[in-house]
Amino acid sequence: MPTIEETCVAISRLEHQWEVEKTQRYARRNKIRYIDRLLNELEQLNIADEAEIPTELRTLCLEFVDGEGHALARRSVAEVAIAEWMDALYDIQDSLMFAMEDEED
Repeated sequence: MPTIEETCVAISRLEHQWEVEKTQRYARRNKIRYIDRLLNELEQLNIADEAEIPTELRTLCLEFVDGEGHALARRSVAEVAIAEWMDALYDIQDSLMFAMEDEED
């Protein structure tokens, strides 16, 4: 039978593990929300038949895609079409959502 001290140590470890997992879940959710905002901006441009992406939005997309290690970040941003940015963001979003589903199992 475990001692009170051993039980307290085990509880502390579990609490720490839970905090780490909670932080990771929130980080993924926040990334997904951020992707949704970027996608919305890109979709608005797409609907308006705009060919050029504003510099600020392009920079935000590039920084995010690069930070996630997506291959699109290695291309010249001037050559990347709106649909390609959207595809890259959807790829990243899918990987984040699948990671969340795996945690729930």
